Amino acid sequence: MPRFSPFQGLRYDPAVIALAQVIAPPYDVIEPADRMRLATRSSFNSVHLELPDADLRAGLDRYQVAAHLLSAWQADGVLVLDDHPAFYLYRMTDGEGRATLGVIGALGLPEDGEDGEILPHEETLPKPRSDRLDLLTATEANLSPIWGLSLTKGLSSVLVPDGPPDIDVHDDDGVRHELWVVPELHARAISDAVAGEPVVIADGHHRYDTARAYQRQVRAEHGNAPGGHDWVMALVVELSEDQLNVGPIHRVITGLPEGTDLIAGFGEWFDVVRAGAATERVVAALGEASSFALVTREDAWLLTPHPEAYEAANSDLDSSLIALAMLSFPDATTSHRHSWQEAAESVRSGDAQAAVLLRPPTVTQISEWAHERRRMPPKTSYFGPKPRTGMVIRPL
Repeated sequence: MPRFSPFQGLRYDPAVIALAQVIAPPYDVIEPADRMRLATRSSFNSVHLELPDADLRAGLDRYQVAAHLLSAWQADGVLVLDDHPAFYLYRMTDGEGRATLGVIGALGLPEDGEDGEILPHEETLPKPRSDRLDLLTATEANLSPIWGLSLTKGLSSVLVPDGPPDIDVHDDDGVRHELWVVPELHARAISDAVAGEPVVIADGHHRYDTARAYQRQVRAEHGNAPGGHDWVMALVVELSEDQLNVGPIHRVITGLPEGTDLIAGFGEWFDVVRAGAATERVVAALGEASSFALVTREDAWLLTPHPEAYEAANSDLDSSLIALAMLSFPDATTSHRHSWQEAAESVRSGDAQAAVLLRPPTVTQISEWAHERRRMPPKTSYFGPKPRTGMVIRPL
């Protein structure tokens, strides 16, 4: 079963640093303009560690810069190591009052060649992994947590915050982030609860793969000796409706040859019903209602899958059904947008020829796929809010 343990966290000293100035979103959702804004906000912002710049004058590459900063900030008292191992209860509350409560700890990595009880949630798209591995090798620290979903029912009832939070800060999106330090003395119930059922990786697949690659690398260099490289920092949240906010990831389509009949192609697998002209009002209504819809520059269409589409796709997910439909358009390319607004704007601006608005997978679907040990297609779900980098760091 999953191994989940406390660790000695490295945290910003709030007496020295204003925490709102130094937290950052996960590295893989930070655009270049966002990185510049965060970097100029504070010279101690955690983005300098997660997305470092090389220092050409000092002759340091970007990974050496991150390692140097991590060491220097500890020496200067900006980052302070907790006195004892601990778990870290972490609650994120969005502007509508919806809260996600989880716990940050060290999640044991399975032996090489095995998945153990740590289950990938989605297939991943090809992506260079050397960047994260080089950063982990240089800093010898987990700078941000992966996000795991525990199949243990009732885990949330074990995660009981005690007193005021040790960290209480709002991000740029208005999400409140609270963190409580739970001493190792009180940690047994949490370890046992997480160990009761498998953990599904919701977010951070590439960082998880990087942690396993680093584990193999260090073991090869040190005669298979165990150590901090056998664990990865993870935020674990119960897989339940009241703890998760799951959104879809929409598709935009480019590369269609002139004269392509999209409606006929989609009609092979869907009932395609015109919803109206693709005005802002119509598209907004479809987006806000989480409709399954096709949007072109001229019109918007509702999509209702044929029964045989589910059988052909061997799946009940919108992402699988769209992948099936796109087989009719071999010249086309699909890419991903995290909001219906971004998808619609891609079509309006001419950057895309069409967009497909997807429905989010349900918690029931995620649970069923996890129990069946199946991976969903890439970019099926978007979990939010996103935990902030800079709340706690795990030195290896």
